[in-house]
Amino acid sequence: MFLRKIIERNRLVVATLLLCAALVVMIGISLSLGAVSITPIQLWKAIWRQGDPLYQTILWDLRLPRTLAAMLVGAALGTAGALLQGMLRNGLADPFLLGISAGAGLVAVAMFSFGVLQAWVPLAAWIGGLFTTIIIYFLARRGDGISVERLILGGVAVSSLFGAIQSVLLLMAEDGQVQAALNWLIGSLNGRGWTEVKTGGIYICVSLLLGCLLARTLNLLNLGDELAVGLGVSLVRSRILIGGIASLLAAGAVSIGGLIGFVGLIVPHGIRLLVGADYRAVLPLSAVGGAVVLTLADVVSRSAVVELPVGAVTALLGSPLFIWLLYGRQTSI
Repeated sequence: MFLRKIIERNRLVVATLLLCAALVVMIGISLSLGAVSITPIQLWKAIWRQGDPLYQTILWDLRLPRTLAAMLVGAALGTAGALLQGMLRNGLADPFLLGISAGAGLVAVAMFSFGVLQAWVPLAAWIGGLFTTIIIYFLARRGDGISVERLILGGVAVSSLFGAIQSVLLLMAEDGQVQAALNWLIGSLNGRGWTEVKTGGIYICVSLLLGCLLARTLNLLNLGDELAVGLGVSLVRSRILIGGIASLLAAGAVSIGGLIGFVGLIVPHGIRLLVGADYRAVLPLSAVGGAVVLTLADVVSRSAVVELPVGAVTALLGSPLFIWLLYGRQTSI
């Protein structure tokens, strides 16, 4: 009983320590497992560029950038999901609610279909996601600010339109281009190297910091619109800022790993169960939790007989949880 009270009183510290420990363990597993297994001693030597040159090459050129990419993408999606769920006060919101996936996917498929240099695909997908978000914000505007209902409906409408255009482009593309486009749409970290980490990592890290600074605003918004306005919060400015940062995070994640779903939906729920609804804790821990989940999914994808797209793994793991959440909310929908 005494131990239980201590844990309840310090659950934020306990949750933080557990998540950080889980992240360290997952990093070690991710760097060790693969087609060529690396023992802990060999891994330690390779980190310091000692021992067998083969293990050094595998670690520094293949596994380390891929692991960092998984952590960046997971952290971005987890934080973006927490931001959107807090802004919309809807636990079923996720980073692609604003149509980011549709815009990024359309641009990527168009570039693959027309044979454009694939090195430009991540940047183009990032720009496409942001451009789509801007369109949906304009659709959601009304006289007194931003309508949450119009925001959701606009995202659904634009996603449906862009999805239809994607299908037409895939039908017109050659077989090799279709395969590359599908790998992007499903979501994969295969072949991700230092170029993708350096390009997308800067934007994601800056956006993560800015997102965590919005914790106080999110706490006030969750008190209700009237009370938030009474406490000096501008609803329009706050929602545009929060949605913009969430879009930057999701677009940055898409630019590295393609379209990976369910991380931004599930992770914030788990964090709120651990530490409560205070976004001063939820936002940074959602970043850590997202990194843990996607690193785990990447390890699972590499452990199969044939490597699976990490987006398929997150869908397989996240779909049952999403159905459970939806079922649990059926009385309030």
